[in-house]
Amino acid sequence: MAPHDPILGVTEAFHADPNPNKVNLGVGVYTNDEGKVPVLECVRRVEQTMFETQAPKNYLPIDGLKTYDRAVQEVLFGLESTALKEGRVVTAQAIGGTGGLKIGADLLRRVNPAAEVWISDPSWENHRAIFEYAGYKVNTYPYYDPATHGLKFDAMIECLEGLPGGSMVLLHACCHNPTGVDLKADQWERVIQVVKNRGLVPFLDLAYQGFADGLDADAAAVRRFSDACATVFVSSSFSKSLSLYGERVGAFSVVTEDAAEVGKVLSQVKRVIRTNYSSPPTHGGQAVATVL
Repeated sequence: MAPHDPILGVTEAFHADPNPNKVNLGVGVYTNDEGKVPVLECVRRVEQTMFETQAPKNYLPIDGLKTYDRAVQEVLFGLESTALKEGRVVTAQAIGGTGGLKIGADLLRRVNPAAEVWISDPSWENHRAIFEYAGYKVNTYPYYDPATHGLKFDAMIECLEGLPGGSMVLLHACCHNPTGVDLKADQWERVIQVVKNRGLVPFLDLAYQGFADGLDADAAAVRRFSDACATVFVSSSFSKSLSLYGERVGAFSVVTEDAAEVGKVLSQVKRVIRTNYSSPPTHGGQAVATVL
């Protein structure tokens, strides 16, 4: 028997518990005062229109809806993004943020199987599992200090400065999971410089855009990395920001050094997707693209 998932397993135990006063502190889902997951009014209206028009349920392209992918890019990188203007960004619709991470892990395995992978200590537990399943030994860099409830920032920088070039460093763009402790703006700048100087590959996980300081502020790290570094991986999700948990609307994006690389990178991304699930579902992507 495989072990229970450390996060979703809590929800399974919650549903099995007959105690009327039970509280689920496992999976991160936003609920209202009645304990219900709300449907946002903008989503409700869009879905009503979708129901009335009854578009055919055809397969999507491997990389998803083009309108969705473009909307993701604009929300992540901003309309004034140099990388977007220069055509250096690849984005593919993914099955949630987890799907985006999986695409990134499998892509890394294809292009650099010898890379070292580093995640924060602690991190969302599935980060480790995803990269281990892709064939990597997962290492941790210092992050949270339980004694101060703050960051071990100096130790983090010292660790990153010692990593070999080409190592992948997974970073929480905002709302660090599970600690809730984020880097300050000046600390992000220091991390970006180290990553750039050492030739590391940053992988930004942005699952909570809008939940910390707003859509633009929460994407600041993604945008700064895209300006500073040759290659940037990003996994993003609308599960939280649009309360679409069950629709599995995420994305995987890559910022490339040169626009000439986009076609090559996209071909590899599509190959990864094709061998995992062929193409993403339609409904959630259409809803998000229309809302945005």
